[in-house]
Amino acid sequence: MNVLIVLIPVSLGLGLLGLAGFLWTLKARQFDDPEGDASRILQDDWDDRPAP
Repeated sequence: MNVLIVLIPVSLGLGLLGLAGFLWTLKARQFDDPEGDASRILQDDWDDRPAP
């Protein structure tokens, strides 16, 4: 039962750390263009094959 005195604050701290990281990615605009990469992979503009 004494271990709960340690585990509850640790779990709350890790949860807050995860929430802060998620909010930071939102503020840094990491999720603005989810459709762009999906359509960009179909284009031949930046083909990584070597030139013949």
